[in-house]
Amino acid sequence: MIDITIDMEQYDCPYIDISDGCDVSFSAAQWEFDRRTDTLETRMITEGADRDALDNGLGALREHPNLTDYDLLSRQDRVAHVRTTIEETAAMHTIRESGGYITGPFHIEEGSELWHVGFDREDGANGTLAELERQNEFDVVARRSVELADLQGFVQNVSAAMTLIEACRDLSETERRTLEAAVDEGYFECPRGATLGTLAERFDVSKSAVSKTLRRGQSKTISRVAEALRALD
Repeated sequence: MIDITIDMEQYDCPYIDISDGCDVSFSAAQWEFDRRTDTLETRMITEGADRDALDNGLGALREHPNLTDYDLLSRQDRVAHVRTTIEETAAMHTIRESGGYITGPFHIEEGSELWHVGFDREDGANGTLAELERQNEFDVVARRSVELADLQGFVQNVSAAMTLIEACRDLSETERRTLEAAVDEGYFECPRGATLGTLAERFDVSKSAVSKTLRRGQSKTISRVAEALRALD
């Protein structure tokens, strides 16, 4: 399998069009292509820079001429979950006709789309990229050949990966920011590049408050890491 990550600008994609004009981003939570109607149904996580930006982005999406269906599923502050259906784009048609397929969720922001595409053979991948160059602007961000053993290991260990993702989701905003700062500034290195005192100064709190936050964050993540290790095949 040839796995390619493409930074793509599709001129007929409503999500790209809207992210270029509004301060919003789109991340695919689910997607399904209907071969009978040549349409793509997606459930998108839409995030705005603020509530007004999200309002503008959702309004533009709902009225976009290339959108065939729209349903707001849920919303909280500046993030929304929407179900949409769009016509097949030219780039999507090229990839499908060449035997390509989507291998992971796509993310759209500031007028471009990060797309994960797979091909069974090298010649199919090379031919598709050459065809895409005729009508699209894109950059190949990454390209790798995935061996059967690697693919098998990935599929078998999805549950372990999800355990780690859930650990990150369980963190509060304060715990996440504190852990990120501790790692970035070398708190966990030997010798340490940061101390409780320097972290306390950064967040304008006491050393005991930083210590408690770090312990809570570490407790949540370490227990899930151990759980993920047990689940690894």
